[in-house]
Amino acid sequence: MAETVAAGVLLAAGAGTRYGMPKVLAAEGNWLALAVRALCDGGCGDVVVVLGAAVVDVPPPARAVLAEDWSSGLSASVRAGLTAVDADYAVLHTVDTPDIGAGVVRRVLQAVQSSSSGLARASYAGAPGHPVAVARRHWPALLDGLQGDEGARPFLRGRDDVVTVECGDLAGGRDIDVPG
Repeated sequence: MAETVAAGVLLAAGAGTRYGMPKVLAAEGNWLALAVRALCDGGCGDVVVVLGAAVVDVPPPARAVLAEDWSSGLSASVRAGLTAVDADYAVLHTVDTPDIGAGVVRRVLQAVQSSSSGLARASYAGAPGHPVAVARRHWPALLDGLQGDEGARPFLRGRDDVVTVECGDLAGGRDIDVPG
């Protein structure tokens, strides 16, 4: 596969225990479709959907990647997604934030591309959220620190070079953990 500037990694492997089902199935697959569209229309030339607890057909042009060890936590999904892409930047996004659209992805991607740090993260009214964009040079350290049910948070924690990108004017950014 030819290298792309930005690849979207949609984290959708979890069982959604608190939600009552895998969130990749939520809203009859509409959350999945919305997230794929946000990544594609937001500037990601390649989009992978990391699956695990539920394996579904993913909307084109996205492709599915299976996190065999998905039950060990979010770290397994991030690892599976990052190792499946070849790009200058990875945009990590979650399936359970259906109000995040292409405008948010585009804004975060533009910020990471223009930053010297190669790290950018959306925030909503000052609260950190998704997507998170990470330049390829950081992937080894990010992958090395992955464990359990945490994704990039331990890698990002304590860093003073992550560009915060306020996106509260575009979306709420809230992840949905329970139906309702």
